Amino acid sequence: MTTYELDDLGTTRILLPGDDDYTRASTVFARAGTPAIVVQPVDETEVAAAVDFARDNRFTLSVRGGGHSGGGYGTNDGGVVIDLSQLAGVEVLDGGLVRVGGGATWGSVAARLRDNDLAISSGDTASVGVGGLTLGGGVGWMVREHGLALDQLVEARVVLADGEIVTANEFDNADLFWALRGGGGNFGIVTRFTFQAHHLDGVVAGAIHYEPGDLAALLRGWRDAMREAPVKLNTTFLWTPDFPGMQGGPQIMVCYADSDDEAATAAIAPLLDLGPVTGNTVTASAYAEILAEVHPSEGVRMVNNNAFAADFDDATIDDLAAVFARTPGSVLMVRYLRGAFSLVDPDATAFAHRDSEVLIISAAFFAPDAPDEAVDAYQSTWNSLLPHLHGLYGNFSQFTSDVATPLMFPPTTLARLEAVKTELDPFNLFDQNHNIRPRAVDWR
Repeated sequence: MTTYELDDLGTTRILLPGDDDYTRASTVFARAGTPAIVVQPVDETEVAAAVDFARDNRFTLSVRGGGHSGGGYGTNDGGVVIDLSQLAGVEVLDGGLVRVGGGATWGSVAARLRDNDLAISSGDTASVGVGGLTLGGGVGWMVREHGLALDQLVEARVVLADGEIVTANEFDNADLFWALRGGGGNFGIVTRFTFQAHHLDGVVAGAIHYEPGDLAALLRGWRDAMREAPVKLNTTFLWTPDFPGMQGGPQIMVCYADSDDEAATAAIAPLLDLGPVTGNTVTASAYAEILAEVHPSEGVRMVNNNAFAADFDDATIDDLAAVFARTPGSVLMVRYLRGAFSLVDPDATAFAHRDSEVLIISAAFFAPDAPDEAVDAYQSTWNSLLPHLHGLYGNFSQFTSDVATPLMFPPTTLARLEAVKTELDPFNLFDQNHNIRPRAVDWR
């Protein structure tokens, strides 16, 4: 690469292998990349110049937001990484609207909004990027009251594959706006999000730990309690092995999205009757303080699966408990949905699995040199649940695009996404994601 070619990027900060900050800017949660160049734009014009540069020089292009990218898509080897970390501002507007830069993290958003008694239902991890999570969904601690993170998005500023900068909302570029809400980073780089925030002056949150026992019975009791619970109560059922510094066994993670202690106590009370309680950390807190931090598992090979269940009925629960019993040492997480999540028409956004009662997630851990047969056995055990399940939540999936994309989107949704992709990115420049392929020939 010549200096003249780099001059095409203007004054944008450029990092090359060996430069300070190169390693940090080219590393994501799942992998350390070795791109030829990392670009750190400070505004949308510089983002557009970087897109033009990558396209014109036929580089693989990755976009790095918060740096989680469970599939490793936020970096690459030998290509260009556009690192959005300099576009991380959070601005509170009138009417509870919040303008957020494409490189911001949800922890910084929650911290900024705390002083205004506002919050946006996001994910549950502070360092996760606003962009990746929102474009793929955003199942957070207020999903039952306010829906997904993408349901609170009212406008996006987007750099397209041809370098054009557009605004997408319900009225302008409406097809793009529809596709962005669930279709991931397939259609452009969002440099600025505008969300509708909600009043929140505090939460009552924590974890209730139970004595290990009959998993199926505990799940049925939890399900029945949540079917009657107010939408302000959001919970996740979790069963883990004993990790260093972390109590294993069954627990229910709780967030009552209000500071009303009396109402919270009444809502949470049925959960305390599900079995012998061995620990209870539920207490009043600020929303910003309950966003957790997750670190990559070192020295192990993690394999995970997830899917939705439209009806978390007894048969599904019994089979799930049997699968968990056959995969000792694995993690089981079940997130309860419904409420506002299910009130959105399945066709209103590209996230279509609105009929779901729960999202089920399973993860197993293997030694790096574990035989493929062991992984295949775990996968086969999980697959026995599939008659009860549907779909896939892409934000939690490490599957490759060929596997993930047909599961993430029903056929009619995928066909509509392919049409938008073909119009806006016909040569698939934005392919480092759970890829939606255009109906065209890829120039690579």
